[in-house]
Amino acid sequence: MMRLILIAALLASAAPVAVHAHGKPAPAAPSKPVPKEDLLNPPADAARYVVVSEAGQHGSQWRWQLPDGRTAYRWSQELRGWITEMDQVTTFAPDGTVAAMTVRGVTMSGDAAEEFRTANGRATWKTANDAGEAAAGGWYIPAGGVGIANAPLIGALAAAGDKGLTFLPSGKGRMTFGPTEIIQGPAGPKTVQLAFINGILPSPLPVWLDEQKRHFADISYISVIPAGYEGALKQLRDAQEKATADTVAAIAKHFLTPAAKAPVLFDNVRLFDADKGEFLPARAVLAQEGKIAAVGAAGSLEAPAGTRIIDGRGKTLVPGIWDSHLHIGDDWDVLSNMANGITSFRSPGTTFDRAVDATKRRAEGSLLMGEPFISVIIDRKDPLAAQGAEVVSSAEEAIAAVRRVKDAGLWGVKFYTSMNPAWIAPAAAEAHRLGLHVHGHVPATMKPSEAVAAGYDELTHLNFVVMESMPREVIDKANTRARMEGPARYFKDVDLDAPLMKNFIADLAAKKTIIDPTIVIFEGMLTQDGGKPHPAYAPYMGIISPVIERSAFTSGGYPLVEGLTRDDYRKSYAKMVELVGRLHKAGVPIVAGTDGWGIELIRELEIYRQSGFTPAEALRSATILPARIAGADQRTGSIAVGKEADMVLVDGDASTDLGALRRVVTVVSDGYVMDADELRKAAGYSGRPK
Repeated sequence: MMRLILIAALLASAAPVAVHAHGKPAPAAPSKPVPKEDLLNPPADAARYVVVSEAGQHGSQWRWQLPDGRTAYRWSQELRGWITEMDQVTTFAPDGTVAAMTVRGVTMSGDAAEEFRTANGRATWKTANDAGEAAAGGWYIPAGGVGIANAPLIGALAAAGDKGLTFLPSGKGRMTFGPTEIIQGPAGPKTVQLAFINGILPSPLPVWLDEQKRHFADISYISVIPAGYEGALKQLRDAQEKATADTVAAIAKHFLTPAAKAPVLFDNVRLFDADKGEFLPARAVLAQEGKIAAVGAAGSLEAPAGTRIIDGRGKTLVPGIWDSHLHIGDDWDVLSNMANGITSFRSPGTTFDRAVDATKRRAEGSLLMGEPFISVIIDRKDPLAAQGAEVVSSAEEAIAAVRRVKDAGLWGVKFYTSMNPAWIAPAAAEAHRLGLHVHGHVPATMKPSEAVAAGYDELTHLNFVVMESMPREVIDKANTRARMEGPARYFKDVDLDAPLMKNFIADLAAKKTIIDPTIVIFEGMLTQDGGKPHPAYAPYMGIISPVIERSAFTSGGYPLVEGLTRDDYRKSYAKMVELVGRLHKAGVPIVAGTDGWGIELIRELEIYRQSGFTPAEALRSATILPARIAGADQRTGSIAVGKEADMVLVDGDASTDLGALRRVVTVVSDGYVMDADELRKAAGYSGRPK
C-alpha cells in the first residue's frame, strides 16, 4: 500500500514537502498557507482531470495557459475530510525544462508552498521544509505541486530513449514501454500505452501515455485521469497490474527454486524462542523439506548430505516477522516486504479481486510474497466511505457483504468510520458465525467500548482506543480528520488513572480485545517538524530513493490545529506511548503493524520497548501473537520442530538491540532460503539499512 500511496503522492502530489538529502534546512515556513479564495480559478475551457478511486471521485486538477504564456494548474480535492487546495504556475525554458515554478495553497500534509528558479546557470528551490541549490541543467522533481504539472517531464522521458534525463535535485531517470490498450471516452476509442519510469521509486513507476507518447493518466491507489475516461479505470488498472506481475514473476522464479529449498543448518545462533519469550544463546536449527527438523545446542546437529550450513556467530535467528497491518499493495511492495523479513502479514483492507489474484499467484509460485491473512473493508455508502471498501446501505447489505468475504475464502472483515453503528452488531454476529475475524476503525458517533460490545475482536489504530476519552464533537466526526485532530488536541490532558480510561483498559483486558496500535504513524504525524528523517526511515536514507527521501522520509508531521504547538502534539503522542504500555501491562493483546511500507515495523517495536515492553515481549507481538490470532500458530509464528520453516537471520543481538531486526541477512519462507542482499537488490534497494 505504501508504494501505491507514494505513486499517488508523487504524480498527484499528495506527498508532504520535506528536506532532501542534498538540500539544507529552510527558514521557517510562512505561518499560514495561501487561502483557497486567493488561489487561481480555472477558466471554463481548462483541460480537466479527475482524481478518482474505487470509492468515487475525490477532486479535480486543471491546466490552462495564462495570457503571459506561462502554464497554470489548479487542484481541488477532499478525501474523507482532508483538504487539498493548491495552484501552480510554471514557466518553461526553450528546451522544455522547468525554468520557474510557484506552488501555493494547502495539501493534506500542510502548506503546499514551493518555489523553483533557474538563473545564471544555477537552480534554486525552497519549500515549506527545505531549500537547496545545484547547477542548472536537469529536470526538477518537485516535492509537491499539482500532479498533472509533471506531464512535460513524462513526455521528455518518453522522447529521451535509453539515454534518459538528469533530475534535480539529484538522480537520473529513463522510460521503458509496455502494452497498449484501446479505451472508450468522450471522443470514441482511444489508444493508450503503459510505460514505466525508472529512477524515481526503487522499482519502476507506471504511467499511461497517449498516441503521441504524452502523459495521459496515472493509475494507482488514487488515480488521475482526463475527465470522461473514468470508465476505463479498471481496464487500465488490470493491464497495469498484469504487466507488473509479469515482471515480478521472473524475480520470483529466480528465488523460488528447488535448490533454494535444500536443507539448511543455522549453527551458533542466538535463537529467539517465541513460544517461551526467551533468547537462547549458542543454538542450532535444521530445516528440511520446508519444516523445522531439529533444534539443539550449537554444534550438536548432524546435517544431511547437501545441507547448506550458515554460521550464525554474532547473529540472531528469529521466526518470520509478521506485520499485522500491511495492505498488500502491488507486486513490488510484497517483494520489498520479503526483503525485510516479513514472511506473514495481515492485510486489513484489500479488494476481492486483488486478494484472490495475489493469493492464487503466491500458491502457484509466481509471486514472491509472505503468507497473507486478508480482510475486506465494509463501509456505508457515503462520500466519506473508505477507498476500496464494499459499500452498503443497510444492515442486510452489510450481512451480505460479510458472506461474500467468507465465500471468497478470506480471513476477516474490517468495519470503517462511516458505517451505521446499528449495523455493526448484526454484521459482526454473522462474521463470527462464519468464523471470520472482526476488526476495524470505530464508526463516527460510536465509542470504542460500544464497538467492542457490538462484536469487535480488535480495535485498529491507537487513535480509536484514544477515542474513548474524546469529547462528543470528536467522536461524532470520527469519519473526518477529527479522528486525528481530536487526539492531537485533547489526549495530552487525559488522565489515564481516572475511571473512564482505567475502566476501559480493564474491560479490554477482560475481553482480550486485541489492539493494533500502528503507533509509528502517530510518531510521524505528531512529533515531526520536518527537515530531518523520521526515526522509522533514518536507517533507510540513501538506499531506497532520493525522491522518496524528499517527499516522505523527511516530511513534517500533521498540520497544527489552531492554537496548538508541535510541543502540544508531542505531549499527546507521549501519552499515547504511555497508553500502549498500560494496555500491555493490563494484559491487553498487542500486535505490531505499520499501515505503511513495512520498513516502519521495527520502529513500531522500538516504541513498544519505550512504553515498557521487554525486547522479547515486543518481538512476540510480531511473531507468535499475530500467528495465534490468525489461527496459524500450530504451524508458524515460532521456531519449533514440525513447524513451517519461516525464519529470519539478522546481524546483531536482538535481545539487546531491536534495531538488529532491520539488518536482515537471510530469509527463509516456506522453506526457501533467500539471501536478503539479493532480495533488496531485486526490490530496488541500493544497499543494507544502516
